[in-house]
Amino acid sequence: MTRKFQPSLRASTSSLRSKATIQLLHPPESQYQEREDKYDGSEPSPTSPESYAQPFCDFMTSNPTIFHAVASFCSQLDDHGFTRLSERDVWSSTLKRGGKYYCSRNGSSLIAFTIGSNYESGNGFGIVAGHVDALCAKLKPVSKLDNKAGFVQLGVAPYAGSLSSTWWDRDLGIGGRVLVRDAETGVVESKLVKLDWPIARIPTLAVHFGTPSQGPFNKETQAVPIIGLDNSDLFGNQGSGVQEDDEIKQGTFAATQPLRLIKAIAKQLGVSDLSTIVNWELELFDTQAAQVGGLDKEFIFAGRIDDKLCCYSAQEALLASPDSASTGIIKMVGMFDGEEIGSLMRQGARSNYMSSVMERITEAFAPSYGPNVLSQTVANSFLLSSDVIHAVNPNFLNVYLENHSPRLNVGVAISADPNGHMTTDSISTAILQRVADKCGSTLQVFQIRNDSRSGGTIGPMTSARIGIRAVDAGIPQLSMHSIRATTGNLDPGLGVKLFKGFFDHFEEVDREFQGV
Repeated sequence: MTRKFQPSLRASTSSLRSKATIQLLHPPESQYQEREDKYDGSEPSPTSPESYAQPFCDFMTSNPTIFHAVASFCSQLDDHGFTRLSERDVWSSTLKRGGKYYCSRNGSSLIAFTIGSNYESGNGFGIVAGHVDALCAKLKPVSKLDNKAGFVQLGVAPYAGSLSSTWWDRDLGIGGRVLVRDAETGVVESKLVKLDWPIARIPTLAVHFGTPSQGPFNKETQAVPIIGLDNSDLFGNQGSGVQEDDEIKQGTFAATQPLRLIKAIAKQLGVSDLSTIVNWELELFDTQAAQVGGLDKEFIFAGRIDDKLCCYSAQEALLASPDSASTGIIKMVGMFDGEEIGSLMRQGARSNYMSSVMERITEAFAPSYGPNVLSQTVANSFLLSSDVIHAVNPNFLNVYLENHSPRLNVGVAISADPNGHMTTDSISTAILQRVADKCGSTLQVFQIRNDSRSGGTIGPMTSARIGIRAVDAGIPQLSMHSIRATTGNLDPGLGVKLFKGFFDHFEEVDREFQGV
């Protein structure tokens, strides 16, 4: 989430409270407060929010990069009978009523949808969408650096707001996608790689050095990861000290990367000729596993929660929503890349990705397709833009707006902003509240204080580009944009419950709001 939640330092200390208050849009269900939350290893169920905690942790640990996450989502869709579509192909002869489909763009974004058995062109889409990118440090195009004081270092650049103080002294792995050319056919293939043991580290300066250890720090010169040692210069070998450089063909991509790193990646991929590695997109990630915590395991501690949490819950909801013979709508999940840096990418929310998929579906079922049919489709559709929300922090209650401070393990929070940074309005709030009533979900509400500055998310840009009704509502989390964040152990499942309720009930709820 690109939310610059920066409360004013002038906020009055008189606003401190002994407890945070919250406005609930539906009374909480007591069973969530009293249940002994244990996961027994069975298939998770929307009726048991706690059953999603460990599967979510497993997903987060196994898929540390955006490419791994999207590939995992695609694999899950394959396992559930979805048909993969290519944007290069014609869809009109493939799409069928009652069918389940998905497509991926760039390997870092995904749209999945099911077509109701009674769907007609012009009917609406019920969409839940979030973003699957997260703060990270990406390897520079030339990541090979000269050794300094015996250390082998790695050239990286911050993606969005990474390389903050929370990234220092952490055990960092390396992963992403690698493009490899077949030496015989010349065909280039994309392969995923994950070196998930501690390889890199950004060392802090000991406090004993005084002022230089306190910052602020230069991310270009003082947040450079170390990945190995090479003291050969002490023994008469100047320069890099690595004698195997003649293994690399000059002028190739491999020549611009640290030799030991490219050899480690080639070994994992089974690549013998380093010159066949055409390029890569790799990033650093925290290797610590996602896990439940707290005295009664009420928390989930993990990296990259923003916004893989909402994407995970959205896909689980789509898979759990029954295939009804009476359904006349399209149920859709969208996961975008690039939200943390403004979404101005072809796989981002500001691109034509979602609108083009909607157009192609509409066209496939329209006897005489035209702009009127597409406009009717958009008018009948609704977007639930789901990005994580700031949960209330008990140590900083003064920065939260009273009655607008979401708690963990209560429910999804609607995010409002009078200046248009969120797409929420009275109608979209009422629609989601009606859905929550029907599925027994609790809604919370979030809005920043008047002396704070808001950021934004994909809701307004997607709603404005397509012209679709929309609401911003997300799952609460603590420590947004830290390398390690916190949510509640029930929260992934509470997200599934509401999103599934949206897919199940939007069609009937929408009829109640046709006059507004």
